[in-house]
Amino acid sequence: MKKIKSYSLTVLTAVVVLTSCKNSSKNEEEKSEMGQKEISIKENLKASDFDTIIDGKQVNLFWIKNDSIQVALTNYGGRIVGVWVPNEKGEMTDVVVGMSSAKAYVNSTEAYFGATIGRVGNRIAKGKFTLNGNDYTIPINNNGNTLHGGKKGYQAVVWDAQQPDEKTLVLKYHSPDMEEGFPGNLDVTVTYKVTEDRGINMEYEATTDKATPVNLTNHAFFNLNGEGNGSILNHSVQFNADKFTPVDEGLIPTGELKDVEGTPFDFRQPHTIGERIGAVNEQLKNGDGYDHNYVLNKTQVGDFNLAATIVGDKSGIVMEVLTEEPGFQFYSGNFMEGKNTFKSGIKDDYRTAFALETQHFPDAPNQDNFPSIILEPGETYHTVSEYKFSTKRDNQ
Repeated sequence: MKKIKSYSLTVLTAVVVLTSCKNSSKNEEEKSEMGQKEISIKENLKASDFDTIIDGKQVNLFWIKNDSIQVALTNYGGRIVGVWVPNEKGEMTDVVVGMSSAKAYVNSTEAYFGATIGRVGNRIAKGKFTLNGNDYTIPINNNGNTLHGGKKGYQAVVWDAQQPDEKTLVLKYHSPDMEEGFPGNLDVTVTYKVTEDRGINMEYEATTDKATPVNLTNHAFFNLNGEGNGSILNHSVQFNADKFTPVDEGLIPTGELKDVEGTPFDFRQPHTIGERIGAVNEQLKNGDGYDHNYVLNKTQVGDFNLAATIVGDKSGIVMEVLTEEPGFQFYSGNFMEGKNTFKSGIKDDYRTAFALETQHFPDAPNQDNFPSIILEPGETYHTVSEYKFSTKRDNQ
């Protein structure tokens, strides 16, 4: 099991560096306004708005932090509510979109903002799979298929929460046998920890008493310019993936591992999200944009695969996605409809956030050529992923 380093704690205070100059450019003014907005969001995020009872269990707002990063979470759905990191000007910027209360999450038309996803992340074709000669049916909730664990996946449950120190939150959930149709009593632990190099480390563990599929992930939606700061189409992205898994019109993989070369899915060199999203391409049509699983080529950084590097065009914030998983789902906010209000007071408008979910491949229980997600009794499911933040200036 991976040992996670322990670091000294320093309380993070959000400081906005405001510049004043007669000849300051419009871009500088916009950045200062962005910094002021982000501080306002943090001040308006109140613990009392998360203090409630759901399904007979206590819901709360939690903070984990050190001197370079501050993260708000709630045990309703195991969600990341917000993440504050410095932009190139040193302004604390909230790069994860989220809601301002537990009630807002319950009532949201988008179920997955920031949530811990399970028992099986991504899609299962027609809500059916066969395991050890037994047929199982999972509730259908997405175009005739099952998405993210069924109608009441882990995004809609209250996790037991423990906070052993200021930088760590441990969430536990007991998923009973046949919950949402999945076999086996599954005991899940997810540990969120901030690191001294401005990262969020996510460690997932699970055990079962019956063979069962397990594919856990986090579904944070990001805007590296800051929540409420417009489209993500000018974000630059680079993926260490030579292949992706094409999908049908229902977003179920065909089973092929297709080369990205010569397609709009080739991000092996940096491209903006919007550069080719409107191209005439069957796969982009099926996903209404990017909503596809990428197959990592195992570019190693320490113990992890470096999956992706994303840069905010206005903020200069750089996010690296590191994982032990074989793939990730890249989603370009194609179904955001402006029906929900974020904690900034801004609506969740079309393509104003993206998701990048580390995972095993979609529909794995029905795809023999995909890596297995079956967890057996006596085994321990264990995987670690990390979001790590810096700025372009840091990397020069």
